[in-house]
Amino acid sequence: MYDENDLSLLDAEADLESPLDHLGPLSAESDRPKPNPEAMLALLENPQPQQRMLAARAFCDIEDARAIPHLIHLLTDTCPLVRVSAAYGIGRNPSPDAVEPLITQLKRDWNGYVRKGVVWALGNCRDRRSLAPLADALKTDISAVRLWAASALAQMAEVGYEAVVGAIPPLITALVKDPVAAVRSNCAWAIGQMCRELPSNVVYATAIDALIQAFAEDPDLGVREDAKAAILGVGDPRGLQLIETLEQEGWF
Repeated sequence: MYDENDLSLLDAEADLESPLDHLGPLSAESDRPKPNPEAMLALLENPQPQQRMLAARAFCDIEDARAIPHLIHLLTDTCPLVRVSAAYGIGRNPSPDAVEPLITQLKRDWNGYVRKGVVWALGNCRDRRSLAPLADALKTDISAVRLWAASALAQMAEVGYEAVVGAIPPLITALVKDPVAAVRSNCAWAIGQMCRELPSNVVYATAIDALIQAFAEDPDLGVREDAKAAILGVGDPRGLQLIETLEQEGWF
C-alpha cells in the first residue's frame, strides 16, 4: 500500500490533477501542424531528459505504432516527467505489448503522477490483464490514483463479461468506503457504465443496489447526484422508481 503522504509530486488529497491533465493536443495549442513523427521518434532517444519528455508528450497527439517500443522503454526513465509523458503517450497509442510493462511500473514507481498516468494508460489498453492491478490501485493507492483507477476500470465494459464481473466488486467497495467523495463519484459513474453491458442477473442487481444506496445515503451531494445520473443512464426500473419516490417525499 502506498502512503497518502509518500514523497512524490502528488502528496496531498486536494492535489488530484497531473500537470498534463489539461494539456490539449500539441496541434491545438498553436496553428502549427502536428509534430513530425520521424523527428519525434528520434528525440525519444535523445540524451537530454527535456527532449525525451517533449517527444513522449508529442505522441499524446500522434498515433504511430513505431513509438510504442520506445515509450515502453521510457516508462523506466530516471526522470519522472519523462515516465509520466511516456505513460500518457502509451495511453494515446495503446498496445497489448505495453500492458505488462505498465503493470510492472505501476507496482514499483514511487511517483504519484506517474502511477496516475500508468493507470490511465492501462484503462485505455482495454486488456483483461489490467483488471487486477487497477482493482488493487483503487483499493490501496493515493487518492489521485484511486480517482483514475475507478474510471479506468470502466473500460472493462469493452473487454468482456468476465472482466466486468471482476471489476464491479472493487468498485462497489470503493463506492461505499472510499473517504474521498471524488473517488466515490467516479466509482458510481464506472458502475453505471458497466451495468449497461450486463444482463439482468445477480451481478447487475448487486451493482444497482450499490448505486441506490449511494443515492440514498452518501453524505456528499455530488456523489448522490452522480449515483442518480448512473441509475438514470442505465434506466433500471427499480432504481428509477426509488428516485421518483424519494424525490416526491422531499428526501433531499
